[in-house]
Amino acid sequence: MKTIGVIGGMSWESTASYYSALNQGVAQSLGQWHSAKVIINSVDFKDIKEQQQNDEWDQMAMTLSQAAISLERAGADFFLIATNTMHKIADAVANSVSIPFIHIADSTGEALAASGVTKVGLLATRFTMEEGFYKNRLREKFAIESLVPNKQDRQFVHEVIYNELCLGKINDAARQEYLRIIDDLVAEGAQAIILGCTEIALLVKQEDTSIRLFDTAQLHCDAAVKWALQD
Repeated sequence: MKTIGVIGGMSWESTASYYSALNQGVAQSLGQWHSAKVIINSVDFKDIKEQQQNDEWDQMAMTLSQAAISLERAGADFFLIATNTMHKIADAVANSVSIPFIHIADSTGEALAASGVTKVGLLATRFTMEEGFYKNRLREKFAIESLVPNKQDRQFVHEVIYNELCLGKINDAARQEYLRIIDDLVAEGAQAIILGCTEIALLVKQEDTSIRLFDTAQLHCDAAVKWALQD
C-alpha cells in the first residue's frame, strides 16, 4: 500500500472528512481492520483565509509548497490538496516536489464523464465559481460545461462556506437555500451538481435532493485510495 500525503486544514472540518473517507475506502477494498497509510500536513486556515481576501496567492503557493515538500520528505508516495479553491495554485505546488499529485478537478471530471454528464452546476467558493482554473480544466480535459449561480447566489454560497461550514455550523435555512439554488441551476440545464467546495457535503447530501450530486471530497478520496492500492 502506498502512503497518501494530504495538505489539509482548509478547513479542518473537511480534512476530517478526508481522513475518514480514505480509511473507509481502504477498509472497503482490503477488508476489516485495514486502514490507510496517511500523512497529513495541516496548515492554519486563518492565515490562508486572510491571504485569499488580500489576493496573496504567491504567498499561499509558498506555504503549500513547503507543506508538499514536508510530505515528500516524510515518505508520502503521492499527495492531495484537500480543498478545491487552493487548486488555483495547484501547478506551483505540484512542481515543488517529485512525487505525483492528484488534481481534484480530474477525479471529479472523470466521474462526471463516466456518468455521461456534459453540463453541470457548480457550487463552490466565489474563487472557484468565478475564476477559470477549475471550470476551464473541466471543459478542456473532459468537455464538460459548468454553470454557476447568479451573482447574489454566488455570494450567499461563498459566505455560508466561510462563515458557517468552515466553523462546523450546519444551518437548515442555509441548506434550503442551497437546494433552491441547485433547482435553479437544473432549470438552466444542469444535468447534475458539483459540490465544489469540500465542506458543502457537510450541509447538502444526496438524500436531500433527487438531483445527482458529485461530492468532490469523496471523489478525490476515491481516486487516492485507488492510487494507494494499485501495483
